[in-house]
Amino acid sequence: MKKISLTGWILIAMIAGIIIGLLIHYNASKETVETFSSGISLFTDIFLRLIKMIIAPLVFSTLVVGIAKLGDIKAVGRIGGKTLLWFIGASLLSLVFGLIIMNILKLGQNLNLPLPASNAKISIEQSSLSFKNFVEHVVPASLMQAMASNEILQIVVFSVFFGIATAAIGEQGKIVIKALDAVAQVVLKMTGYVMNFAPIATFAAIAAILSIKGPEILFTYGKFIISFYASILCLWIILMLIASLFIGKRVINLVGSVKEAILLAFSTSSSESAFPGLIVKLEEFGCPNKIVSFVLPLGYSFNLDGSMLYMTFASLFIAQAYGIQMPLMQQISMLLVLMLTSKGIAGVPRAALVVIAGTLSMFNIPQQGLLLLLGIDQILDMARSATNVVGNSLATAVVSKMENALVDN
Repeated sequence: MKKISLTGWILIAMIAGIIIGLLIHYNASKETVETFSSGISLFTDIFLRLIKMIIAPLVFSTLVVGIAKLGDIKAVGRIGGKTLLWFIGASLLSLVFGLIIMNILKLGQNLNLPLPASNAKISIEQSSLSFKNFVEHVVPASLMQAMASNEILQIVVFSVFFGIATAAIGEQGKIVIKALDAVAQVVLKMTGYVMNFAPIATFAAIAAILSIKGPEILFTYGKFIISFYASILCLWIILMLIASLFIGKRVINLVGSVKEAILLAFSTSSSESAFPGLIVKLEEFGCPNKIVSFVLPLGYSFNLDGSMLYMTFASLFIAQAYGIQMPLMQQISMLLVLMLTSKGIAGVPRAALVVIAGTLSMFNIPQQGLLLLLGIDQILDMARSATNVVGNSLATAVVSKMENALVDN
């Protein structure tokens, strides 16, 4: 009898979660539903905390080793330049694609909501847009503090400096590299243990949301959800077609190789949960360790394609819902602001809402409009988290090919 793969177990868990969630929703009292949802969500929380426990040491150890293996600052600069060029292009593509779709469909136009009172409040904290705060967010004051709060971008900055310095001191640096390489292998082994809990976390996440929301939420916001998911699928196809210009037909094999990571990010609404396993799958696909270790952590801060598309959808949907006319140039300005302010946000659930809240206020669009989307944000977050994984996988493979380092397996 053939053994069921992790992907199979995750799919089974998703189906079971849907069934149990709907049964609880229709057959239990409101108090019981809330108790069930709160209790079973604990399994998802535990899994995500286990993943976050791994992220910081894994990013630090793999990135330092990867940079040290690159050899010199020129190699780091060359690969970093190619990586950022892909990231910027993919981000702009995602934002512009969302702008085009929303201007064609005008999903919020028929709501005709009255503008709220200027002193009305919502519970979402604004994202600071000042350059000073952006720099403070990027440059760590303390490595320990950055690791404790899982600030991936700050860990990346420290790791780049540490990796270059380690390579620069010669023989003594090789001792550090060997030790950190062993640390990375230990953490990846831990990842294997943690991933055994993925189906349980998947079941809990799906059952919790469906027990509370039920299928009615799909009907109420059906047009928006279907349009967003269709746009996400189109974005996948476009990104894969562009990537195929570099890696050819292997792009299909790549997506197949990382399907477990995609499913995990989708079911838990967190692309961060897929990070450890994604490193292993990309190396198995043929991407060298030194490039995977460099590109992937950067991607989790700079290349959130699904989140970019959602930010455009949400911002323009809210503007349309309140009847606010935005000229094309103003929409483009908003996209550029979203692109800049989103860099460095972690791949965690609902981080994009914080950025959107700050951007809306900058363009005099009522933040209260975000309340329209909070009810379905979990469903939308599933799609954008999966897309972030796809985008970062493609970026890693393309950069590997640009460096003539992609191995044919």
